[in-house]
Amino acid sequence: MTVRVRFAPSPTGSLHIGSVRTTLYNYFFARQQKGSLILRIEDTDQDRLVEGAVDSIYDGLGWMGVSWDEGPREGGPHAP
Repeated sequence: MTVRVRFAPSPTGSLHIGSVRTTLYNYFFARQQKGSLILRIEDTDQDRLVEGAVDSIYDGLGWMGVSWDEGPREGGPHAP
């Protein structure tokens, strides 16, 4: 069985500490298990969408050194 974990922030603002914590837990668990980390942008709340929030999420995760295996920009076998 292959481990697949995801981080699914809503692009309603900047990356915050709760999201950072969740991402780090998932990232380290996926790497420990030789699994995959999936970034999924949860875009169901279009009324609260903030311009530039997706870029902020990518920038914040990149600054922390977190890389993911699948995502909106990266694609993957289960891409949206």
